[in-house]
Amino acid sequence: MAIYLSCEWFVNAVEWLGERLNVGKMAVGTILAAFGTALPESVVTLVAVTTGATDEAKDIGVGAAMGGPLALATVAYGVTGTMLLLKRRRDRALVATGGSGSGGVGAASEALGDERDMRRLAKDQKWFLPIFIVKVALGLVAFAFKPALGVLFFAAYAAYFWREIRNSRAAEGSLDGEEEDELEPLKLQPHAASPATWAVLLQTLASLAVIFVAAHAFVGQLDSIGPMLGLSATVTALLLSPVATELPEIMNAVIWVRQGKIKLALANISGSMMIQATVPSGIGLIFTRWHFDGALLWSGLITMAAIGYLLLTMRTHRLTPARLAVTAGFYVVFALGLIPILG
Repeated sequence: MAIYLSCEWFVNAVEWLGERLNVGKMAVGTILAAFGTALPESVVTLVAVTTGATDEAKDIGVGAAMGGPLALATVAYGVTGTMLLLKRRRDRALVATGGSGSGGVGAASEALGDERDMRRLAKDQKWFLPIFIVKVALGLVAFAFKPALGVLFFAAYAAYFWREIRNSRAAEGSLDGEEEDELEPLKLQPHAASPATWAVLLQTLASLAVIFVAAHAFVGQLDSIGPMLGLSATVTALLLSPVATELPEIMNAVIWVRQGKIKLALANISGSMMIQATVPSGIGLIFTRWHFDGALLWSGLITMAAIGYLLLTMRTHRLTPARLAVTAGFYVVFALGLIPILG
């Protein structure tokens, strides 16, 4: 509950922050919201790989760098698709009883967005997939200068960041005259038509701090609950912890879907995936052996399969809420595949 409520305050503040910084709506999801929720996880990876006393301890950071993209590509997209299906069903029920839907054409119609939206979303996946393939391939080989390649992952995110800011502003300029989503009042100043910048920054940073503390407290609880359920520490780390650490992104998507802001929900996930594919990977390459065992390789293969599936549906303009919800099934396949690998 603490994570959900803090995410409510965060998404409310980050939309106003985007307006203050004059960035486009897509960049609010792919850059601002994604950076805010993924940065604390990257810090955790940095701490794990730089303070670990043994190679095994440092490998926890490698597992986190692989688990994040897996959870986002499967569970986060799957939950978003499920929420869209529920919202569509509710909107249709309201229309049938003479009421009105709660907004968001994309949530009430069969397809997700128009052709332009699909191109934008597909671009993020096209950026992610080759970077992720290189990331996995480097985990299978060993050579002297491999740590130096970590810098290239930071450069890849810098290029993505610049592209998103530039393209989002250009897109906003080309949408003059189209209907804009009205920003909800800032929760910290609910009666102000235009809240103070200090209030926007304070709400953004405070809610982000609560998200960070609550999410990692939840992860700590899982580490204790796992053995109580008969799960090994390895299974808990690979199967449950990644979902827990990505809860802020999942909650952000749920909130934006509920508000009818489908583009922001999907953009937040795709932007978080880009951060998870680059920043933790660069850190891991520099400070660890970056060597994959069977479980880590399996997680990489499932992540690539999920993204390949999404790209296929996007390119053929057949991405629907139901097909988006199917991505959660890839996580089930991952869990089943872990049984023989860890056995």
